[in-house]
Amino acid sequence: MNFKKIALAGALAAAILAPGAASAKDWKKVTVALEGGYAPWNLTDASGQIVGFEPDLLKVLCEHADLECTMISQDWDGMITALNAGKFDVIMDALSITPERQKVIDFTVPYAATPAVFAAPKDSKLADLPGTGTVIKLEDVHDQADAIAPLREAMKGKTIGIQSSTVYANFVYENFGDVATIKEYKTAAERDLDLSVGRIDAGFEDATYLLGTFEASENNNLAFTGPEIGGQIWGEGEGLGLRKSDTDLKAKFDEAIKAAVADGTVKTLSEKWLKVDVTP
Repeated sequence: MNFKKIALAGALAAAILAPGAASAKDWKKVTVALEGGYAPWNLTDASGQIVGFEPDLLKVLCEHADLECTMISQDWDGMITALNAGKFDVIMDALSITPERQKVIDFTVPYAATPAVFAAPKDSKLADLPGTGTVIKLEDVHDQADAIAPLREAMKGKTIGIQSSTVYANFVYENFGDVATIKEYKTAAERDLDLSVGRIDAGFEDATYLLGTFEASENNNLAFTGPEIGGQIWGEGEGLGLRKSDTDLKAKFDEAIKAAVADGTVKTLSEKWLKVDVTP
């Protein structure tokens, strides 16, 4: 779910600002929610343990912040509401920092920044979309039209699969909702399955997530198509999500993230798990 997600308007409206922990709390133990199914950012292995880039980074951050951190698996849909309801203390799930989300939760400084891209079967008509192999950066909604126009033309009458409640879903609806059929999935893996067997024409997702997806034997018929899209259109990057009241916890994690960026930990772990350096 990199740099990945923004809750849809309805979900954001439902997110209530529960009192949460007081800002003066002496934090020792913290519960962190991850999806456990957004490989290679975070995934659940055969033993039931959550592993991946984010769990490895979390261990470093918590050690630096002198916190005892417990990871739990949580469905992506409803994470922000559950955070504000006090079910856990932190979200770490390739959560994009966006103005819309900042209305209801707080964020640490970013620990990653990634582009997004379309994927399609290698033998399909969409396998070589305009701009394939290039990188474009979109800073805001005002400079999207010209860059997206060739992709809009190619997507006319097609079906695009997206994981629901993500920053990428919002982007696809805004730019392709009037020319293509948009199909939502609860998880990215469910979308990937339909894409691989041809039930949809294309998917749009974080590029680092897709690199991991392509490595699975059932998805080796898929590949990037069209340009990699980066820039401020996705916000500042991916950060930890926290309740607005927990300013002291944010300060602890901010300091830890800055240290992990400065000493190369983020670079090392992202290259290990994501195959690219996502240092913000």
